[in-house]
Amino acid sequence: MNCPDLYYETHGSTGPHVLLVHGIYSARSHWYPNLEGLTAFMRPVIVELYGHAHSPTPDDPACYEPERYIEQFERIREAVGAERWFTIGQSLGAGLTLRYGLAHPERVIAQAFTNSGSAFASPETQERMAEGRAAQLARIEDGTLPDPRDSPLNPSRNRRLTPEFRSALEADTALHSAVGIARTSMYTVPSVSLYGRGDENTVPTLMCVGVREERFAENRRYIEQHVAQLEVVELNGGHGVNMDVPADFNAAVRSFFERFIHAA
Repeated sequence: MNCPDLYYETHGSTGPHVLLVHGIYSARSHWYPNLEGLTAFMRPVIVELYGHAHSPTPDDPACYEPERYIEQFERIREAVGAERWFTIGQSLGAGLTLRYGLAHPERVIAQAFTNSGSAFASPETQERMAEGRAAQLARIEDGTLPDPRDSPLNPSRNRRLTPEFRSALEADTALHSAVGIARTSMYTVPSVSLYGRGDENTVPTLMCVGVREERFAENRRYIEQHVAQLEVVELNGGHGVNMDVPADFNAAVRSFFERFIHAA
């Protein structure tokens, strides 16, 4: 399948590469609070999802399936010249990076992820997510989709952001495609879950839990019970924990990843 290339950008000049994938409604600037800390020992490769900010908005719904993202991540890995790399996923992005780790464990040295309801959504939850497809499709066809900037999921509404990073997120969010966001919710979110597959994981994995997000508690329990090779660290943040407490997030990721950098 010939899906358009995702937008990505690289940062840093030394150390192993690390792929960073944001969640729905977010963008490249989601990771800006972490760049200084990560570039001290790694080379971040920041990707934007289809329909988000600088990435294209494909017409083919199949391009939004998780398998197509896995293909795109492999294309990007080859383009940056990384034989193996690390990955970090946030929210929906966590489901995508963890899926990539299952598909290509030989390419992932170690991985980290943050709070994610979609990454291990139960079959019942997946069905509920898919039920909204018909309504979303109708809104695409009649042009009545809401502006992504008005969504309560818009990460620039995070009250813990500095003015600098809030402005960066607002600028990126203004570039979102309403159709692309709708297709992401229709085809990526309901299909990304790894429910029942956690025991297949062979990649060293760190879950950075933002303990302020109480609704993540049930998902957290399931993940801790069913995902192999898992370590957990608690951080005093919410759903966007890497933005809420960037220094603590960077320190946790660095402490974990440095145990495996010799394998890069």
